[in-house]
Amino acid sequence: MNFHIVEFEAAYGRSRQIPDSDMPEIVFSGKSNVGKSSLINKILYRKSIARVSATPGKTTTINFFKLSDVRFADLPGYGYAKVSRSEKDRWAELVEGYFAQERDIALIVQICDIRHSPTKDDMAMIDFLYNSGHPFIIALTKLDKLKSSQRTPRIEALQQELSQYEGIKLYPCSSQTGEGIDEIRAAIEESVTNE
Repeated sequence: MNFHIVEFEAAYGRSRQIPDSDMPEIVFSGKSNVGKSSLINKILYRKSIARVSATPGKTTTINFFKLSDVRFADLPGYGYAKVSRSEKDRWAELVEGYFAQERDIALIVQICDIRHSPTKDDMAMIDFLYNSGHPFIIALTKLDKLKSSQRTPRIEALQQELSQYEGIKLYPCSSQTGEGIDEIRAAIEESVTNE
């Protein structure tokens, strides 16, 4: 799979606008400000194909990026308090509507911050993914923010916090240093091969 050749395809604010799925999709999900856009950019060897913002809650649409044999779907970040109720409802409709469609989902990359325990919203999303039957992994971003002595204890704590989800795969990574990114690319490639 060639991660270098990619184009921004389209952004949709309502689930009814999203065209039918015609190729395998890799879905990126995570709370606002968890480093979702930075991770997508790093995987795709780009600086800014996915827009990175200093303000959480900026991705308010599902953004699609087309590679040669797969499509990335970037979901809006959840859990951000400073948006209106109606906007939160629209995001919920968009994401729930996306998952309710007959889509060719090869893999979901659920993103959590390695430095913190999963939030209530993270746990709700992980629970949804686990029970949906969709294949998913958890990318643990911001690895570069931990000292090397803190890394193993944090990963072990997260494994404990997620212990009710059997077989869950954790991928510690950093969009700054590139650590763990090749492993995520390999998981994406494997998921498309196994389709």
